[in-house]
Amino acid sequence: MNKNYSKLMLAVAGIIFVAVIIGMILIRDTDVETDVTAKTTKVGLVITGVRDDANFCQAHYDGLMKLKDELNLDIMCMENIPEDETCGKAMEELIDNGCRIIIGASFGYGQYMTEIAKQHPDIYFFHPFGTEKLTNMTSCTGRMYQARYLSGIVAGMKTQTGSIGYVAAFPFSEVIRDINAFALGVKSAAPEAKIYVKYCNSWVDDDAAENAGTDLLDAHPDIDVISMHTNSLKPNEVADSRGIWSVGYNMDNAEKFPDSYLTACDWNWDIYYRPRILSCLQGKFYGTIEWMDMESGVVGLSELTKNVADGTKEAVDAARERFSNRSFDVFYGEVRDNEGNIRVPEGESMSEDELMNRFDWYVEGVAVEE
Repeated sequence: MNKNYSKLMLAVAGIIFVAVIIGMILIRDTDVETDVTAKTTKVGLVITGVRDDANFCQAHYDGLMKLKDELNLDIMCMENIPEDETCGKAMEELIDNGCRIIIGASFGYGQYMTEIAKQHPDIYFFHPFGTEKLTNMTSCTGRMYQARYLSGIVAGMKTQTGSIGYVAAFPFSEVIRDINAFALGVKSAAPEAKIYVKYCNSWVDDDAAENAGTDLLDAHPDIDVISMHTNSLKPNEVADSRGIWSVGYNMDNAEKFPDSYLTACDWNWDIYYRPRILSCLQGKFYGTIEWMDMESGVVGLSELTKNVADGTKEAVDAARERFSNRSFDVFYGEVRDNEGNIRVPEGESMSEDELMNRFDWYVEGVAVEE
């Protein structure tokens, strides 16, 4: 009897001990969750343009400003920083000024950012559109090609001529991927449509973007819808001045072009930055490379304007549902290139590596202007 009683008391004591340990852990975690924002954290943002460009740079800046009070952040922004060694110097300056988190919001910052991150293992680095990861550095991109496909449906249902323009910055995988997704969306609604692409070879040069848009419309006067992948609003302005429709990018600018705007493929960067910044403050950060789909809310299609064709919302919603239930994605085969070759056989899909790093061809219906 005494032996049983002793065993019982030992078991009870063990349970109490475990409960105390668990309680201490829970209390500690609760403290971490509630106290991490008590101290102001400096966050440095490096951008290729200006923070109020109503486009790519502003989307990042506004996203961080939405979190400023919630997470007790001090946002320091370095504007007009080119994609060369200058960006590394800008990041060093931000670190010298006390920034614990550095965000380099441009693909071309990659190699310089990686070098700086290796030199500062105690600083956290975020690289939107990057392809690298370190213990203290994470990269991300969104499956914007899904939203591009939806915007292609919008354009395809609106065109009367079957000729659509597209002004783009540089011909690398991300940009080509989005052009192709847009074209496939267009052709799902207008199978005989042609998409004419003009590169302006700059993210931020307004003159280059304006010239590319003007050249496209001069060379193909039957173009009646234009889309874009640049950090300039000039393609939208050119379209508006010519009385044709346009699709925007990065932010919804429908209010600026009430008579010509159809929709925009937009980024909601606060949704991405909130949990990642919290992970830094909680000491739970780890470097990774993330692809976020439309369901994450980071990428999406802005509200359709009054200018879209009848039935567009229903067509877009149906395609969006196919993305959600995983019955379809943009580059499911069969997909042919613009020379008639089968690039993705029926029943197959492109790999993540091909999509992210090795997209160097154009789908059927795309013509790249010299």
